[in-house]
Amino acid sequence: MTVVSNLLVALVALEHVYILVLEMFLWTKPQGRKAFGLSPERAEATKVMAANQGLYNGFLAAGLIWALVHPDPAFAFQLKLFFVGCVLVAGLYGGATASRKIFVIQALPAGLAFLAVLIAG
Repeated sequence: MTVVSNLLVALVALEHVYILVLEMFLWTKPQGRKAFGLSPERAEATKVMAANQGLYNGFLAAGLIWALVHPDPAFAFQLKLFFVGCVLVAGLYGGATASRKIFVIQALPAGLAFLAVLIAG
């Protein structure tokens, strides 16, 4: 089960690296606008805010990667729970306040990873 939980945590980390790229570098480009359903004008007006959000997603990804490579299994377990828990809460909040698709894109993978980490614990 440890392999499965680590794979799920890694997938959540990769997802947040991708979100970082979308929000920091592609926000005003066609791929970023399509991902978030933005007009060119709206994307341009919100690009600084999006870059800030992207940076926070990068911090989440960094924490998840740190948890995966940490040599102390007990501390790595705590890191995984903390950072996946942060992603889960962010996904639940975003799904409730911004877009329901965030439940599926962010909260569901984080929830599965959280449960897998607990079970593997």
